[in-house]
Amino acid sequence: MKFSCARVAAVIGALLALSAHGEDRVATARKQRMKDVTALFAAAGTPWPTDQLYVRAFKHERELEVWAGPKDGPLVKVRTYPFCAASGELGPKRRQGDLQVPEGFYTLDLFNPRSNYHLSIRVSYPNAADRHHQQAGVPLGGDIFVHGDCVSIGCIAIQDGPIEELYLMALDTRARTKRDAPIHIFPRRLDAAGMAALEKEAGTDAQRLALWKSLQPAYTLFEENPRVPRTSVNARTGAYEVKPAAKAGRAER
Repeated sequence: MKFSCARVAAVIGALLALSAHGEDRVATARKQRMKDVTALFAAAGTPWPTDQLYVRAFKHERELEVWAGPKDGPLVKVRTYPFCAASGELGPKRRQGDLQVPEGFYTLDLFNPRSNYHLSIRVSYPNAADRHHQQAGVPLGGDIFVHGDCVSIGCIAIQDGPIEELYLMALDTRARTKRDAPIHIFPRRLDAAGMAALEKEAGTDAQRLALWKSLQPAYTLFEENPRVPRTSVNARTGAYEVKPAAKAGRAER
């Protein structure tokens, strides 16, 4: 197939325009929201830029929390953003097209400045636990994001102003630390009352209850000491395993 110089130029021009549009969207957010981000951190009593960012999401309460602080110290809550849309029900995501928001321990690993939903940040689903529980021949799906625009088919949607703030927080912190921020997605707050409600919710679904019980230690440890717990996946069972955050000055193992 032959392409004329004019057609090639048009394609390149369109791609450059798309790229510029994405960059402009982030630049506009930076211009309009950076003072707000700085003010949020000042009000929380923690410096900006930060050495650590941690996000917790609670599906039942429809809340997204942002925590920050020093690399080896306790974190403080910077902001709570309400969900404005989320699909599915309580429980993990197990297949493509089930409209479920995942539950588990992930990171924010990719930034999309040209999202159809204003701005979006990808959640690293599926992880090793999700893949362990995958049914043969059933695709797990992917492309789970925290984004704006208040629509959801398995993602967490917050309003456009909040996603601009979160996008800048996560983007600038990754540029500073060279690490993806963790995001832990819980079915609900996993205190005693929350677990009791989930036991009732699970009924005879032993697998779903087992997942929720494996998530609880991370919730409890952080509530007791606001430092991000260490999480891993048992290669044999696919269950989450949780340990307290490493002590200050010691490398995590």
